[in-house]
Amino acid sequence: MTHASQSTFAPIGRILADRVLPEFQRTQKLPLRISCLGAVSYAGAADADYRDRSVSLGEAASPEDAIALAALRVSRGDLGPGDDTALRFEPRLIVIQDSALGLVLAGEIRAGVILWRQPVTSNGEARRIIIEASRQRGMAFAASGRGDHASARVLRFGAALLEARLVDPLWRETAAELLRLPQAA
Repeated sequence: MTHASQSTFAPIGRILADRVLPEFQRTQKLPLRISCLGAVSYAGAADADYRDRSVSLGEAASPEDAIALAALRVSRGDLGPGDDTALRFEPRLIVIQDSALGLVLAGEIRAGVILWRQPVTSNGEARRIIIEASRQRGMAFAASGRGDHASARVLRFGAALLEARLVDPLWRETAAELLRLPQAA
């Protein structure tokens, strides 16, 4: 007679590998940095005069705090690159990165709210996004070479939206859980 062992307890090694170690790795990559990506130009500038710019919005001790800070800054419209009143800034994306510059979460700014992008669920999906974003950036480069700067800017932004899903593997589960919460909608 054989005895079938059906334990409801997980081995300690599995608990350490699946829960404790990833959490420890995430805490080593704090604080989180929040920034806003957008296009900057002077009033009356031509399409060729727009430049992509990243503006730092601050730091946070947790993904939840980073989301709250980003939402507050977007709702206030407090996203500009400085005090120069002639300089126009068109905010496009909010990006949350860890201290090693790994992507934690990113979202598009529309009508004063952040539409957070769902993180990729696999490395295969990430590869497909990288290929498509590279294709769009190549098309943007070609458009810019033809002098079609407006189309180039739209294509670069499309590539950036795709890349916003390329959350670092260490943060994917955390980001997906945060986006399932009601306040993230």
